[in-house]
Amino acid sequence: MREFKTYHPIVNFVYFAFVIGFSCFFMHPACLCISIVSGFTYSVMLKGKKTIKTNLIYMLPMLLAMAIINPAFNHEGVTILKYLPSGNPLTLESIVYGLCAATMILSVICHFSCYNEVMTSDKFIYLFGKIIPAMSLIISMTLRFVPKFSAQLKVVTNAQRCMGRDVSTGSIVRRAKHGLNILSVMTTWSLENAIETADSMKSRGYGIAGRTAFSIFTFDKRDKNALVCILFLGMYTFLGNLMGGMYFSFFPSIKAADVSPFGISVFLAYLLLCIYPVIIEVWEVRRWKALRSKI
Repeated sequence: MREFKTYHPIVNFVYFAFVIGFSCFFMHPACLCISIVSGFTYSVMLKGKKTIKTNLIYMLPMLLAMAIINPAFNHEGVTILKYLPSGNPLTLESIVYGLCAATMILSVICHFSCYNEVMTSDKFIYLFGKIIPAMSLIISMTLRFVPKFSAQLKVVTNAQRCMGRDVSTGSIVRRAKHGLNILSVMTTWSLENAIETADSMKSRGYGIAGRTAFSIFTFDKRDKNALVCILFLGMYTFLGNLMGGMYFSFFPSIKAADVSPFGISVFLAYLLLCIYPVIIEVWEVRRWKALRSKI
């Protein structure tokens, strides 16, 4: 299910700009829950059920670690639960803040993983190639190099293991020697890949004045409706936050904005914004099943 991925690049980029930006700055617990649940759900839709186990493996330990570490160094807050052996107070506010900070980081990671799946390098170059051509090319090549390097590392590691040069067995010296061999191979591969890329770009006329670019992206009515909806939800959420609809304070005591129809509408707009791709995916699946049932 990757229907949202087929939308125009400007629609994808505006969505992730809003969601990732809001996830970095909205610290209200309700916003954090909305962000991490929507990001986790969409990542599972994009990458499959195996992502559930992978996400939980690093999510839960990080969440618990930050919840434990933050109160050990942050002693602000008026609700003292107990005193640590060092004499510093353990406060409820520091524990809640640690949990929220960890949730914020995890939600951003989830959304960035979805971004990497949806916003491919050709989409990024299409959007920013004329505005910042050099920078857009560097960013897209960097984002492309990381997964490519990881895939090649697996190939080299498996090949070395078949030759009896496994880095997970043997003495420390033996494993270090095998690891250096793999590092040498990967360094050579990276340099060769860079030279091949440069030669390929030169042969295709990169940097020549008047060179045109081919694009397969077209902005149709579907993209227009999606962009208008995302912009409306994003701006409504942004203005609602500026007007105090999402106010939440941790220190010196936990305080939140009063529950009101306006505040509820702001949270609802943020929820719809975050789960917009999920709604599209579910809608397209139901639509496809309905069409198949009529055949």
